[in-house]
Amino acid sequence: MKFKRLTKEQFEELQGEFINFLATQSITADEWKDIKQKNPKVAEEELDVFSDLIWEGVLSKVKYLENISANHMHLFELEDKEMKLISVKVMNPKVDLRTSEGFGWFKKNWQSDFVDYLTASKAYTKDKNLDKFQLIEQGAVITKGELYQWFDEIISPL
Repeated sequence: MKFKRLTKEQFEELQGEFINFLATQSITADEWKDIKQKNPKVAEEELDVFSDLIWEGVLSKVKYLENISANHMHLFELEDKEMKLISVKVMNPKVDLRTSEGFGWFKKNWQSDFVDYLTASKAYTKDKNLDKFQLIEQGAVITKGELYQWFDEIISPL
């Protein structure tokens, strides 16, 4: 397995896609029930293959990721050849960016001496989607990139 197995809830949401996946392998509903009962290892392998296919599809479309902790924001733009990072560090120990109060403080003080910015870029390894997946495993979430784009506009002239 390349990524990780989808959760039960995710499988339930993707039930139609899973049925189509089984159909592409000429596995009927009755045959699937039979496989689950008589050969659970094969059923597990099918679930893993399906999970990887879903992850590949999702990750190939991801353009932005965000990982926000109490004092840091790591904002990623995922381009074709490289990933770009805007890193924001808040050096006020009373601020937690994950709260509305903390983010409100940040919006008012983003230009203060209590906030540091860093930009970087990094080429992907041989497996671009695995690189993206590892960021998600470390706590990043898929976004539309509004925060990244806002920062990119304000810090580009700097």
